[in-house]
Amino acid sequence: MNDDIKLDVGFKKSFLTDIVKGMDYIHKSHLHSYGNLKTSNCLVDARWTIQLTDYGLPSFLAGQNISEEGYGLYRRKLWTAPEILRENFPPARGTQKGDVYSFAVVMYEIVNRTEPYCFDTMTPRDVVNRVRNGESIPFRPTLPSSCDLGNKALSLIKDCWVEKPEDRPSFPQIRSTLRKLIGKEVSILDNILGMMEKYAYNLEEIVEERTLELVEEKKKTDRLLYKMLPSSVADQLKSGKPVKPENYANSTIYFSDIIVDFLNDLYTCFDAIISCHDVYKVETIGDAYMVVSGVPVINGNRHYAEIANVSLDLLSTVTNFRIKHRPTQQLQLRIGLHSGPVVAGVVGLTMPRYCLFGDTVTKASVMESNGKPLRIHLSEECYQGLEAIGGYEITPRGEINIKVK
Repeated sequence: MNDDIKLDVGFKKSFLTDIVKGMDYIHKSHLHSYGNLKTSNCLVDARWTIQLTDYGLPSFLAGQNISEEGYGLYRRKLWTAPEILRENFPPARGTQKGDVYSFAVVMYEIVNRTEPYCFDTMTPRDVVNRVRNGESIPFRPTLPSSCDLGNKALSLIKDCWVEKPEDRPSFPQIRSTLRKLIGKEVSILDNILGMMEKYAYNLEEIVEERTLELVEEKKKTDRLLYKMLPSSVADQLKSGKPVKPENYANSTIYFSDIIVDFLNDLYTCFDAIISCHDVYKVETIGDAYMVVSGVPVINGNRHYAEIANVSLDLLSTVTNFRIKHRPTQQLQLRIGLHSGPVVAGVVGLTMPRYCLFGDTVTKASVMESNGKPLRIHLSEECYQGLEAIGGYEITPRGEINIKVK
């Protein structure tokens, strides 16, 4: 049995009805009986109608001396009635009552979607011998306690394979019983169309559900991508465009460094502050924090003011920030700023990073490393930009020696 093909009640009723109609026709024809009814001879045509085959084959085999040995031969006798098994010279086309017995075994297979006998502990020859011998309780396939066609279907199977042939119903009687059992005659095409409609509806639900899941996963991926890269760069990557390095003529870079082991709370606070300014956090490496303005979104001369404002906000926050495990210790934040041209681009494929390159990055880092705690150390270029904008109070530090590699 092919478990991949599911047969609902409608299919089973239709198949049983077709078989009974075919057998009733054969019994009323000049053939008189079939003699070879089994599931392998019940074929389904293009219109899902059962067609009976091989009812003329016994006439070609009549008179031939066929050996009674062989696994395949005994398997072919599993549908044969016990009284025919006992005959030394059984009729080539069997008998009408023998056909009824065969129908009972076929109906058992259709109703239960399983072979009639289990051959784990016995062989087809053992089964045939037990059926032929006529035990006190006739040996038959084991019926379940219930089935999807109802208990009347199981009773019909029992009636059709009783030991005495004369106690078995005829096919006109079976057809009448089956009509009562099934009720309204089933159209297999209507049943298929109904199944297709159900399948299409279920498929629409599955597609909609999978689409929503895909959209949600895409949103998660986009959120992660936008956290890793600037939005303009992330949009280029999403559209499949290559991200070429760009040269920015003007930008201002912020570098800060703190002397403390507990950074998570502080950087969470920093991230919240910079989100209110036109700046982009390039990276955090250990206790170093790097922010840029004017890259990747060019903002004219606003990058001077944006970085200056975010530096003041961060410095103000740090003076009131308390370390949980050292509440009396003051964070020693050094900030260095420098303005100038940079080259920016995405580096790496497995874990892409948006990086800045050039002397401006180096000088900003040097300004931070040579600065004083809780002070903002400006380069000459950054100072000139802020002076042009106005509104900032800047105190000269005096001359110091700074080595720039």
